[in-house]
Amino acid sequence: MTDPADNPAPDETESPHPVTGLDDVVHQRVRLGILTIAHEARRVEFGYLRTQLELTAGNLSQHIGVLETAGLVQVEKGYAGRRGRTWITLTAAGNAALAEEIARLKLLIARVETTNDQ
Repeated sequence: MTDPADNPAPDETESPHPVTGLDDVVHQRVRLGILTIAHEARRVEFGYLRTQLELTAGNLSQHIGVLETAGLVQVEKGYAGRRGRTWITLTAAGNAALAEEIARLKLLIARVETTNDQ
């Protein structure tokens, strides 16, 4: 346990802690996974996401619904041959939200690394 006297109170002029900028919609583990895979692939098929993230179809559908409602992904339904398919594409807003989340996480990592170096 650390002694509070060892850690002086933050300066009131300091910017807020990076954790305050994390987006709850994006930061959730599964949704962050969906966004990163969609970013890497540009367009990703539902079954691929389900396999990569080790989710049930229902669970994945719910998370995609949250991201779609937030305007972070676009869902396209169609056919590949005779089989129905669902593809997920990152929107511009989704790309920006992912970039902001990654920037916040980098700030958090930098703070931890700086603290460990002292």
